[in-house]
Amino acid sequence: MKQIDKLLIQSFVPPFIVTFMIAMFVLLMQILWLYIDDIAGKGLGLFLLVELMAYKSVTLIPMALPLAILISSVMVLGNLAERYELASFKSAGVPLWRIMLPMMFFAGGASLFSYYSSNSLEPIANLKFGSRMYDIQRQKPALRLDPGVFNDDFDGYAIHIGQKETDNRSIGDILIYDHADATQGRLSQIMAQDGEMFLAGEGKYFIMNLRDGHQYIETKPSGYGKDANYPFIRTNFKSWQKVFDLGEFELNRTNEDLFKQNRSMLSTGQLRVAVDSISAKIEDRKASMHAGMASYFYFMRQDSSQLDSTAQVAKATYKENKPKPNRKKGTMIEKVRARYDNPSEVDSILSDLEKEQKLDQNKRINKKIADARRKSAGPKPIAQLNTDQLDTIQSFLQTFPTLDHARILGKAKTFARSLHNQSESATRTLDRMAESKVKHIYQLHTKYSMALVCFIFLFIGAPMGAIIRKGGFGYPILISIIFFMLFIVLTIFCRKIAESFVLPAAVAAWIPCAVLFPIGLFLTVKAMNDSKLVNVDRITAFFSKLFKKKQKTKVVPAQG
Repeated sequence: MKQIDKLLIQSFVPPFIVTFMIAMFVLLMQILWLYIDDIAGKGLGLFLLVELMAYKSVTLIPMALPLAILISSVMVLGNLAERYELASFKSAGVPLWRIMLPMMFFAGGASLFSYYSSNSLEPIANLKFGSRMYDIQRQKPALRLDPGVFNDDFDGYAIHIGQKETDNRSIGDILIYDHADATQGRLSQIMAQDGEMFLAGEGKYFIMNLRDGHQYIETKPSGYGKDANYPFIRTNFKSWQKVFDLGEFELNRTNEDLFKQNRSMLSTGQLRVAVDSISAKIEDRKASMHAGMASYFYFMRQDSSQLDSTAQVAKATYKENKPKPNRKKGTMIEKVRARYDNPSEVDSILSDLEKEQKLDQNKRINKKIADARRKSAGPKPIAQLNTDQLDTIQSFLQTFPTLDHARILGKAKTFARSLHNQSESATRTLDRMAESKVKHIYQLHTKYSMALVCFIFLFIGAPMGAIIRKGGFGYPILISIIFFMLFIVLTIFCRKIAESFVLPAAVAAWIPCAVLFPIGLFLTVKAMNDSKLVNVDRITAFFSKLFKKKQKTKVVPAQG
């Protein structure tokens, strides 16, 4: 490695690490605000919060890497240009691309790491984060008893306390409504003058030690009508200990296998398999819809190769019903011969048995042939009239008897409604499948485009730093935010148009890279030629010439 490479790497790595951490922090805070309503008030521990932020940080790596490369490249080249080190390199015959070469290798490594993160690390982190957030959203808020407010966090209980001391233990004017057995007609009310509340069993139980109170119980009435009894029980107590199980406030872990089919939790290979599966499902749904529609139209002509002739039906039916060789036939003949001594009588009996078997077999074959014909022919059509006067009738309905018009119209309306409902249901299903397929394809190609944009941002940031000749965090961050916001807006816009079926999902995923690449190429050429980004002198000269031409061509009115 040459000294210039060491200099560039030593100048590039520290700002890259700093900007990467800043970008991760900003993006993480943005995501945290989206879930603050689900997290706040749930009594989550510090370890669980750190775990959630760690999972989300892994998913933000592909987004933070391009921003870090963009800011650090502007800073490094801006510092070199500001201290005239870049001009010294160029005067020594070192071109700009050779100065950027170590940063190119670094950006290529960052692109590979970005793809590895989005393909291998991000699906696992999304799975962990999604399952934990689902459990947190289903968890009850942390138990909190405030004076003057009814609390119904415990299932079947409503607790009200009138007073609460500063030690958060002594309470007064307690009222508890017990509806745990309300389905069995049992209602209970507990009132106490004062008491204490505390946790026991390593925080697994919440205990209320009540003093000087009463308990009122209403049970299910017995009897009916005038003979009905409504039992009421009142109990006085000096001390009462009510124990509540805090197990319902604990975080229950859901099986992670339930979330594995989400597209954000799949790798590139799994996304390709998912796209193929969705395509197969779409084709199957279209085929089933076509078959369902075709079943309503009996007059549709079928392919002659699909129609079985009578001989073919008979042949197939005969093969199905062909008598199998009877192994006991010899035993039957021996029994007949043993019973009858006369050989002619034995032959006559055996011939009669064979005739009966053949007759039964022919009946079965004929019955199956008739069933096959009825099945292929469909329902029996209604006889049409006036078929020789088709040029004089007004509608197709007039070819049928007048008494059958109402039945035909009713059946046609029923068929039409059924076809309409089936087509609407199939259309909605196909639209959902197509949208899911588009999202999977976009997610697949985004993994590649997010990796490539790390390399593209280097050719935007480094030339901009060489052109503006300003280092530090001022101008570089301003310029980087402009280009990064352009990239974010393009990404969101392309995702929307892909989901709206305006453009193919694969094309939409690469549009941000296709827009940023010419910009990077233009800036690199400008920086290599040491030309300004915007030549103000040339623009001023153009407008000055334009105004001079207008003054010369101005018509002066003649005098006298």
